[in-house]
Amino acid sequence: MALPLEPLLDTISARIIAAADELTALDSAIGDADHGLNMKRGFEAVQAEKANILAKPTGEALKTVGMTLVMKVGGASGPLYGTLFMTLGKELPENPTLADIGRALQASVSALKARGKAELGNKTMLDVLGPVASHLESGSASFDSVRALASESAKATVPLKAIRGRASFLGERSIGHMDPGARSSEIMITAVCDVLEGRS
Repeated sequence: MALPLEPLLDTISARIIAAADELTALDSAIGDADHGLNMKRGFEAVQAEKANILAKPTGEALKTVGMTLVMKVGGASGPLYGTLFMTLGKELPENPTLADIGRALQASVSALKARGKAELGNKTMLDVLGPVASHLESGSASFDSVRALASESAKATVPLKAIRGRASFLGERSIGHMDPGARSSEIMITAVCDVLEGRS
């Protein structure tokens, strides 16, 4: 399927911007209360660059989204989400199947593990992206099953103790809160599913 890049960018941006307060509240519990604002700033910058981004082939466009996030998003989220989009841009074929998207997302997960020195179960965005990548790659995924898995995986970070990122400084006190990066990853995955399924 051809990726409808403009609706994807618009929907992801709109939903992340709309969720800024929620993400900031999550981050104020276990981080430094800037995840929502940083992500909002990043995707406002993506929207400002949209004409330039859409003028490029899909792979280059996604890499440009990644570079924009690296430059505009503060904290750890900029380099991490930048790495996600840049790796997707490098790995995705022009007309990907869901399994192709899974393989590209799996490559992104590997790149994020290397950049963030994190593993699955460390209470990070990887706890959503990793399971979703594996599920997509299996070839048995539907849009509903991906949405459900992303939601379950974000909720599953609540009882975890943070091992990586600023939340790790809290030790046991990080338990009982959803990881903000897991939630922003869930929002993006749900947005992508909605656009690809024609629901957005």
